[in-house]
Parts: sequence; structure tokens; C-alpha cells
Amino acid sequence: MIGLVGARESRPAAPPSFRGTIARIDPAGLTSWHRGCPVPVAALRLLRMSYWSFDGEVGEGELIVHRRWARPVLGVFAKLFAAHFPIRRMRLVEAYGSDDDRVGYADDTSGFNCRFVKGTRSWSEHAYGRAIDVNPRENPFVAGDRVSPPAGRKFLNRHRWRPGMIHTRDRVVRAFAAIGWRWGGYWGYPRDYMHFSSTGR
Repeated sequence: MIGLVGARESRPAAPPSFRGTIARIDPAGLTSWHRGCPVPVAALRLLRMSYWSFDGEVGEGELIVHRRWARPVLGVFAKLFAAHFPIRRMRLVEAYGSDDDRVGYADDTSGFNCRFVKGTRSWSEHAYGRAIDVNPRENPFVAGDRVSPPAGRKFLNRHRWRPGMIHTRDRVVRAFAAIGWRWGGYWGYPRDYMHFSSTGR
């Protein structure tokens, strides 16, 4: 066989790899924190990490958690990246004025937000930096006829498997369980399919 002069052996491109970093936070830009919050800004960390979009592209997202959970949470999202689990978007809640409803409407995966549990004067687990909501539209909060965000109604049939949904004992639930976090989809009433926390609340 006659070889081609100057020809080079072609090699397939290496698949994208997960990248994640942990950084301290500048209080000046953290509008989701305010005086009276149950944890100081110094206890929080900014995570920047790779994720797969619903379009099959690799994006870089930002998430804030308590420093205790920074490295374990990066490990969780590294597993989700390896599994090609899609995430709609991952922006800090500051992009939505720290309004939880707007975060849900945007289908944004988020962590720290110094707020009360809706309708109460009790701090949410998000206010401690020990809770994360994943794809709220595909994994809504359900209490009787109330569905939040409202666009989550099309995902109420949890027997269906659609991109971005979370199911009992799936890779997402197992990845969080590996660091000791529990899923709101296991609650009796209400069900919070987007929610993971270190306390199970």
C-alpha cells in the first residue's frame, strides 16, 4: 500500500472533563446575604463547575454552599457530569434578586439563599448553605394542588423518565446520598423533588 506523504493519523478528540474550583466570597457582591443571616459570609464558598446543558453542551455554573460542604458537593456534581445528567442553568440567586419564585421559574439549580421557609419565620436550609435545588421545573415542589414552579405540572407523573428529572435511587439521589445528603422526594407530604440537604429538612 502506498502511504500518503504528509498524512497524519487522526485521533478522536478527548471527551470534556469536569472542572471545579472553590473560592472565598467577596461580601460586596453577595446580595443574598444580609445582616441577621444564620451563617457569616466567611463560612460560605463559591463553587464554579462544569455541567452538561440540555442541549448537550458543556457550561460553567456557579453555586454557593457552606465551606463544610464545598468539596463534597463538587464531588457530587463531578458524578453528575460523568453521568451526563443535564442541568438547565446554574447561576447564583443574585441573578434573580434572590427571589425564590424567580429562581424556580428560571429552572435554575441553586444553593445558598438567606431566606425563610415560605410562609414561616423559620430559616430555610438554604440559609445555612447546606441545601441545593436541582432543576426545579423538572423536579417541582408539590403540596396538594400547589405546584412550584407552576411549569412543573407537566412533570408530576414521576413514573416517566425525562431529561433532568430525579427519581428514587437514581444516580442523582445516590450521588448526594454518598455525602450524607437526603432527598425531598422521599418526604411524605409535601414532596420537594428538587431539594437535597445535609439535614433531610
